[in-house]
Amino acid sequence: MDEGAMGVGSSLIYAPGTYAETPELIAITTAAAQCGGMYISHMRSEGDRLIEAIDELIEIARRSGAAAEIYHLKMAGRDNWDKYDAAIARIEAARAEGLRITADMYTYPAGATGLDAAMPTWVQAGGLEAWIERLKDPAIRARVAAEMAAPGKGWENFFVGAGPEGMLLVGFRNEALKPLTGKTLAEVAKMRGRSPAETAMDLVIEDGSRVGTVYFLMDEANVAKQVALPWMSFGSDASSQAPESVFLKSGTHPRAYGNFPRLLGRYVRDEGRVPLADAIRRLTALPAGNLKIADRGMLKPGYFADVVVFDPARIADHATFADPQVYATGMRDVFVNGVQVLKDGEHSGATPGRVVRGPGYGRCKG
Repeated sequence: MDEGAMGVGSSLIYAPGTYAETPELIAITTAAAQCGGMYISHMRSEGDRLIEAIDELIEIARRSGAAAEIYHLKMAGRDNWDKYDAAIARIEAARAEGLRITADMYTYPAGATGLDAAMPTWVQAGGLEAWIERLKDPAIRARVAAEMAAPGKGWENFFVGAGPEGMLLVGFRNEALKPLTGKTLAEVAKMRGRSPAETAMDLVIEDGSRVGTVYFLMDEANVAKQVALPWMSFGSDASSQAPESVFLKSGTHPRAYGNFPRLLGRYVRDEGRVPLADAIRRLTALPAGNLKIADRGMLKPGYFADVVVFDPARIADHATFADPQVYATGMRDVFVNGVQVLKDGEHSGATPGRVVRGPGYGRCKG
């Protein structure tokens, strides 16, 4: 915290984060909270045990004294879509109690991660190389395939949640596999004459990676309802990349190019689910305030001049799951730290970015 961290981040849905226990998380978050830090969590479950996962996050916030953020809140898997009301009620009850609980989201019905989210976490212990070696063992493969076919016990099974037809393969390292980009796991399995589970294991081995995968897990109606929540902010959960050169050899999620214009165009202008001013607040002041980032997030004297100028009548996303690497339109000018980096929709070449540090920087020696 003294070196500038924002707080404690956990990723309890993936190995090795899944091995962390609640008392351990409370202890480390308590230390961060003493320096103004948040607890920000990709919770232990987004589907079958969603309510229990929210309860765990709330308990960590209550006992540590930290504000807590749910990292891209969702109800994952068709069997869990009806948990929306119960999930929101849990969060709002905690907020009414005085706990500082917030969430963020991306504005799409699909998430993106790797094929690791389709396999039990025990097979991934020790890292990527150990995982790959285990997947070469016929006995282990049989056990993994059996567990992939059933709801996860102690892990979140996206293989069941999305199904092979709802798993879009988008990120390969191996040049020989890149032609499979944009195909579903079901399609590749059919091409190879293998089961989807066997194909997933084979691809991890052949690519030497977790293989970037888009999972269609969410209900569009729930996404639209979440957009309107006053304590919800927005994050693309994806890297920024140019739609050219080597980047075109791999796919990505359209959120990398369209998350924010999709909010402002579809959900604000076209559907009227949230007022424009409130959407802007939740893109700027809300997350900056949650993270206690000094002097940013508002147009205010003495603040850093981070300014975005867009046309609310034209702002729109154009990236799709079939063609994800397409820029949005309607963004005119962008200033970072007072320096113009986008002018009339074109990059100026300036790179005035600065390190942003958390609230304990230089003041929290312990």
